[in-house]
Amino acid sequence: MNSIFHFKHPWFSAIFFFCAALVIANVVHYVLFRVLKHKEKQRLGVGLGLQRYLGGPARAIFLLTCVLLALPFLPISNDIEKLLQHGFVMAMVVALGWFVVGCVYVLQAFMLRKYDLTVANNIRARRIHTQFQVFRRMLITFVIVIDIGVLLWTFNDPRIWHYGSGLLASAGIATLVLATAAKSTASNFLAGLQIALTEPIRIDDVVVVEGEWGKIEEITSAYVVLKIWDLRRLIIPLSYFIENSFANWTRESADILGTAFLYVDYSIPVEALREQLNRIVKDAPQWDKKVCGLQVTNLSEHTMEIRCLVSSPDSSSSFDLRCLIREQMTAWIQQNYPNAFPTTRFASLPDSVNREQQPSSNPQPMPR
Repeated sequence: MNSIFHFKHPWFSAIFFFCAALVIANVVHYVLFRVLKHKEKQRLGVGLGLQRYLGGPARAIFLLTCVLLALPFLPISNDIEKLLQHGFVMAMVVALGWFVVGCVYVLQAFMLRKYDLTVANNIRARRIHTQFQVFRRMLITFVIVIDIGVLLWTFNDPRIWHYGSGLLASAGIATLVLATAAKSTASNFLAGLQIALTEPIRIDDVVVVEGEWGKIEEITSAYVVLKIWDLRRLIIPLSYFIENSFANWTRESADILGTAFLYVDYSIPVEALREQLNRIVKDAPQWDKKVCGLQVTNLSEHTMEIRCLVSSPDSSSSFDLRCLIREQMTAWIQQNYPNAFPTTRFASLPDSVNREQQPSSNPQPMPR
């Protein structure tokens, strides 16, 4: 009976310490992140995503630390203990790499907390968001390479140490080899660096690509996602924006000029149209009160082309304002000058001219 008790007693102690370690790790994790979340909202007034980005890796680090502390209490042989310890150390290295990646996301949220993309004039915010997206991916790639090298260094075999050191030392050569083997991928990666530095496009920019109008929704390391006005997504390689021409409507500022064309008869008074345009845009919330003009831009044999030029704070407001001007100007012309729409005129000739041009009903016979 005593032998059975002594056989089970070490396992009982080990399981007790292991469960106690798990409980302590979870309690410490819960208390720590509750305090951090409270301080985060109290000092910054905005969340940095500590629980979202660091909660998982921090819990894994706490648990692995407690497991490593409880491992010596297990009644197992030294070989098995060393094998388990090495496995847990490798898991710890992976968890630490995961934690560093989460720190990169938290750093991005901290740096971007003052740059709001939802404001009207968000040029600087779009610039900073675009650059941080590119640099964040580069940092995460660097962290993953370092983490793989550290994983190889955890082995006691000098040859594997050599592989771990060579992985970092040969990163430059590997980059050249991969660039040669995957030319398009490398060109897109370099194009991403050029876009981050020269800024031909930014997040939330309004562009026209291949005849499609939309907003830059996401810039990845290989492609750009363009959200089209009808909610479709156009996937474009990064290199396209370096090698081809495209229209960027919000390159310098978000405000934009919009036009609405009217085609009317010569008989309509232009000054009355100008006054009506001013009344329409004065009550329109889409107008930024900067530009409002009406001009005759072209004349043809049938119609007169009228251009209504107005300004708006952004491209979406400009589209809505142009549609509003077309609708209300057309309705006003219908009510006040219904005959001023394009018409086709026919003129009848005098009766004397018609009789002269009309052929005779009794033609004379041809002489023989």
